[in-house]
Amino acid sequence: MNILSGDPPRGRALQILLMLIILALALAPFLFPGAKALNVAAKTCVMILLVASYDLLLGYTGIVSFAHVMFFGVGAYGIGLALYGLGASWGAIVLGLVAAAGLSLTLALAIGLFSLRVQSIFFAMVTLAVAYAFNVLASQLSWATGGEDGRSFKVPEVLQPGFRLVQGKVFGVAITGKILTYYLILVVVAAAFLMLLRVVNSPFGRVLQAIRENPFRAEALGYRTVFHRTLATCISAAGATLAGALFALWLRYVGPDTALSFSIQVDVLVMVVVGGMGSLYGAILGAALFVLAESYLQDVMAALSRAAADASLPLLPALFHPDRWLLWLGVAFVLAVYFAPTGIVGALRADEAKAN
Repeated sequence: MNILSGDPPRGRALQILLMLIILALALAPFLFPGAKALNVAAKTCVMILLVASYDLLLGYTGIVSFAHVMFFGVGAYGIGLALYGLGASWGAIVLGLVAAAGLSLTLALAIGLFSLRVQSIFFAMVTLAVAYAFNVLASQLSWATGGEDGRSFKVPEVLQPGFRLVQGKVFGVAITGKILTYYLILVVVAAAFLMLLRVVNSPFGRVLQAIRENPFRAEALGYRTVFHRTLATCISAAGATLAGALFALWLRYVGPDTALSFSIQVDVLVMVVVGGMGSLYGAILGAALFVLAESYLQDVMAALSRAAADASLPLLPALFHPDRWLLWLGVAFVLAVYFAPTGIVGALRADEAKAN
């Protein structure tokens, strides 16, 4: 209870589902051997932090921002450019992370102070413009960022795939630098998630929820809404920056497509809505479901298409052709939002309440 800030997941179904996901991520290198499975697990961890930090804005504070991907990109470029320019050292990682955090907090503070006084739709447009400008800037400053090609870099020796922590294998798996990098990401994400959970369950978090429900009443009660919204923006930006840094460390590459693409922002928004806004546990469910679907839906559809072709069924082989996986992914999430408007967490809690 203390480690979860007095806010454990409520409902047996939700608890079981979260436990399965957490155990799968904790044991991923041993349960799911192979480079693709480990990459899916690492991306899931990063997305959990990115989605949880965005839910602090959207779900708990009621702020619609399109600049979240910008903070993610700042973290990725901070780590990437530091390791590219200073060499593969822990000092470069720390320096890059500190510089990225400083830039993100400065940008978040500026956005909060100058834009949070306007109406929500205008604030969303301002953040969209800022994020787009940052994307263009990163693409055009090729002398520093590598432009559209991005930058590849080396990581410290202990995190390199060729490194071996122990000779031989542990439960049939070689403990390489890639495995150590994965567990570094997992531990950092877990710690950051618990910190965000502490924030939303603190008096500050309660004020954010009050501002979300009725900002005028919250201000009439004496709470400085601009201050609280700005601080929430800064905390959210810090979480996104850390997520971007971890993702760059995993890929050992940073570029506009992997760090600043607007599609990342759209994906995060989908994960928040599907998982359940206003519940950080929804970030775990939404990120896990989305990344799994994004990674394996095409393979599932290819198998279905072959099975339909072998059975000589009309139309189905073409309908389930793997090239149409994005269409089915969109249909699946539209149906998820339609039948569970409060997200997976809200639906599971509603079912639990009906059962009781």
